[in-house]
Amino acid sequence: MTRAAQWVYEGIDQLLGVSPVLDGLMARHGAPLWGRPLPARDRFATLARMIAFQQLAGAAASSIWARVEAATGGAPITPEATLAVGPDGLRAAGLSTAKVAALTDLSERVVDGRLRLGRLGTLDDEQVVERLVTVRGIGEWSAQMFLLNALRRHDVWPCADLGVRAGWGKAHGTATPTAAQMPDLGEPFRPYRSLVAWYCWRSADTLVPEAG
Repeated sequence: MTRAAQWVYEGIDQLLGVSPVLDGLMARHGAPLWGRPLPARDRFATLARMIAFQQLAGAAASSIWARVEAATGGAPITPEATLAVGPDGLRAAGLSTAKVAALTDLSERVVDGRLRLGRLGTLDDEQVVERLVTVRGIGEWSAQMFLLNALRRHDVWPCADLGVRAGWGKAHGTATPTAAQMPDLGEPFRPYRSLVAWYCWRSADTLVPEAG
């Protein structure tokens, strides 16, 4: 069992009994198959892919991303290769002007040292968000997804995420809570709110309101 998997099971043990609804979701869906945090060498490609996938359907985004990888010399892409391709090459791969600007800004910040991806794992969650949102095209939600999916942080609670909010509402048989309501709803589940968010996503995918 990996170290990351160990905290997942420890978190599930701690969350059992906190909420009957969550207990049901955990019994239904089991444990998330989260491995170790991504190594530093893969973090640039992860952020770049997040930028490319923004506001696009999966198939279209995947096709564009494959062309970006081909243009930059294959996976995983690097900031140096991205800058070498240049804006024209990135646009030719299918990225919008805004995404080209965002990917270029990310690449420049990594190359010149303003954003040191290798150090992100040593920072607390708020510090990671503070550094990432300085990059064009990366907002708080994207930074939170990086915390959860790349760094595997335990206590990420993306209050603005529609899937988490919708999943909470479906699981509890209530209206979808607002982003402003989410902090209080998540408070009882510290310090394992990342797990609760995951179960909310599973709820949004699978649970449907009963008829009548």
